[in-house]
Amino acid sequence: MIDTAPQTAAGKVLWHFTMSLDGFVAGPDHAMGWMTGTLSRPGLIEEYVGTTGAVLRGRAGWDADPSARPYGGAWVGPIFVLTHHPEDATPAEGVTFLNCDPAEAVRIGLKAAGGRNLEVHSATIGRQLLALGLLDEIDLHVAPVLLGDGIRLFDNPGGEPITLRHVGERLPTAIVNVRYRPATGAPTPTDRAD
Repeated sequence: MIDTAPQTAAGKVLWHFTMSLDGFVAGPDHAMGWMTGTLSRPGLIEEYVGTTGAVLRGRAGWDADPSARPYGGAWVGPIFVLTHHPEDATPAEGVTFLNCDPAEAVRIGLKAAGGRNLEVHSATIGRQLLALGLLDEIDLHVAPVLLGDGIRLFDNPGGEPITLRHVGERLPTAIVNVRYRPATGAPTPTDRAD
């Protein structure tokens, strides 16, 4: 099932995550094990591998797992980690630690992306770029999981709501409907029929 048009390499600043149904992009301490067993549509990983030119990450996510590479290592390219303390970061091949403002990090990342997309893999940096008007697109894959705790995609207590427009829809402000049933524990309607 394809619910959106395939991603294109258009030099976009793309905030890209798989997210739990309750809005978390990582578990506590940036744990990602919750994604085990979830499936994406065929060809999705290859689509993003082919359209991504560079990745911008945050320091907390980097420190949680410096060996992690986008798309399980299928993508190879420049990774930039935005940090206030690059001097004590764990170095890695292909990774550059930046101590600058987010707008400068985007400029550097887009140049390195060479016309392909700069993917932002940080909730904190994405939120800052959204506030600065530097995000071109938010691309989410909603997994059928409720985490209840962890790193939220967008956390802005006391802030104003930000209205988004659904890309490719005839009704770009329409609500997207999602329907799930618990996979374990609770009986399904057919279980209760008798």
